[in-house]
Amino acid sequence: MRDSPYLAILAVFVPLSLLSVGGGQAVLPEIHRQAVLSHQWISEATFLADYAISRMSPGPSSLIVTLIGFQVGGALGALLATFAIFLPSSLLMYALVRVWSRTRGARWQRAVERGLAPVAAGLILASCVTLLAAASGGWMVPVAAVASAGLLMTDKVSSILIVIGGAAVFLLVGN
Repeated sequence: MRDSPYLAILAVFVPLSLLSVGGGQAVLPEIHRQAVLSHQWISEATFLADYAISRMSPGPSSLIVTLIGFQVGGALGALLATFAIFLPSSLLMYALVRVWSRTRGARWQRAVERGLAPVAAGLILASCVTLLAAASGGWMVPVAAVASAGLLMTDKVSSILIVIGGAAVFLLVGN
């Protein structure tokens, strides 16, 4: 697989597609591990830049794999990575929805929903930890993340003001 970047892209992103309980954000730590640490396709800084671009773009956060695929294998790599992350889970979801709708309200459905909720929450929390660990900025990054989350939960402070305030603090303290 090392000889073909395209096969490597498929080997990484197809299984992650099937594991993306809770959405693409849930597999972000594994995307990071594969792209930055295992295959060394991109650097930490590039991963963070790709993540920021994928979050600013319309669509799901899983679009980060399109950027990684492009950096690994050009336009074909981007296309393969995109299909690899979206197609398997879409096909699986289509099949599950058909079964789910036929057995609506069944006891096993409620158990699955209750069981998957903490799994999804844990995977999303792991992605937050991964992003904080990859970010440069030292102690200020986790402090800013926790403070921002706390302010956002109050629903009394505009998110735009939080971003501006955070940037100001980083500029003042960082220099």
